[in-house]
Amino acid sequence: MSASDKTPRTKELEFGGSLGALVLIFVLPGTVFYLLLTCNSDEASVLRLPGPVPSLESLWNPSALLILLSWVSLQALLYMLPMGKIVEGITLRDNTRLKYKINAFQAFLVTAIIAGVAVVLKLPFPYVYDHFLQFAVASALFSLGLSIFLYIKSLTAPESALAPGGNSGNPLYDFFIGHELNPRIGSFDLKYFCELRPGLIGWCLINFCFLMKEIELRGSPSLSMILVCGFQALYVMDALWHEEAILTTMDIVHDGFGFMLAFGDLCWVPFTYSLQAYFLVGHPQEQGMAAAVFFILINAVGYIIFRGSNSQKNAFRRNPSDPSVAGLETIPTATGKRLLVSGWWGLVRHPNYLGDLIMALAWSLPCGVSHILPYFYVTYFTALLVHREARDEHQCLKKYGLAWQEYCRRVPYRIFPYIY
Repeated sequence: MSASDKTPRTKELEFGGSLGALVLIFVLPGTVFYLLLTCNSDEASVLRLPGPVPSLESLWNPSALLILLSWVSLQALLYMLPMGKIVEGITLRDNTRLKYKINAFQAFLVTAIIAGVAVVLKLPFPYVYDHFLQFAVASALFSLGLSIFLYIKSLTAPESALAPGGNSGNPLYDFFIGHELNPRIGSFDLKYFCELRPGLIGWCLINFCFLMKEIELRGSPSLSMILVCGFQALYVMDALWHEEAILTTMDIVHDGFGFMLAFGDLCWVPFTYSLQAYFLVGHPQEQGMAAAVFFILINAVGYIIFRGSNSQKNAFRRNPSDPSVAGLETIPTATGKRLLVSGWWGLVRHPNYLGDLIMALAWSLPCGVSHILPYFYVTYFTALLVHREARDEHQCLKKYGLAWQEYCRRVPYRIFPYIY
């Protein structure tokens, strides 16, 4: 192995280093459970502690764990089926390119058909709502077990396979951030599989279970529930349809697969992103058609910005001569690549984040304005994207140098025009 193939030691530790990693290992699951307990209380107030706290015995449900494992196994089976196409990822440090199977949208369609059959067979979808906290516990334990397996596996991985952001030499930090970049069992890519499938498709299925619970309680789903489930299903289907785009994201390119991504993909996403639908079952909100149209318009604006900017970026990366982007103004860099400085990317530096946040607001508005809890997602997501934007800026400055400084001068606003 040449020296250039080796992954250098990680010197810039994020999230407060090993101490921050230790705190987050407890804070992240604690936040999920606090939100679910609060949402399930009569007041649903984040300003008071929910009570009484359930006993440890009541949090453990072998059936919930069995259903969770069956769900992950189903998605793994669909991932391995000979459907979709095979593409290559970016060039790695050892000059190889991994192959990835692109079939998440097909997996979603098959899952939807199976769910439809389950409805006809009258399987008890409301069971998920009735035992939601127990499912969250099972998911957290599964994520922890997977993270331990991933770290042990990484200790035998070649040095060229380690993550540039998770090779600090500190076991706790590397366990949290992810020590190995692309852990695989044969051709089965664990990080890539978890990135979109069990959690993201699971998010949609959980929302559907809540909709079915509302039908059980009230005879029909509310307009608010239909809006929330519809908006979020559109978001998930868009991500699955454009699955190939994640191969160039920081999660795939830079971050290893450790507790941060494992817990985020398998527990945080499905159990906090579904919070609005969970809230609506216990705290119904009546919305008129005028309000519904307004919410749809907000979501549409966010989606147009989000999809337009991402499509523009992806088209430019694939082929800068593509007619859809050939007329856009660019800045040359020392790497030979060019930076877009017009179109959506001339509005703000991260227009896709702006669209994401506008959609997040649209998902919360059907829950009314009497509770803060349904707005947790948009609040958290704002903090997440501001932090991710800072990481992006740091990486781009190191990669593009003066060209990035010129881009920042030309496009001064990061996410929110004339604000930030």
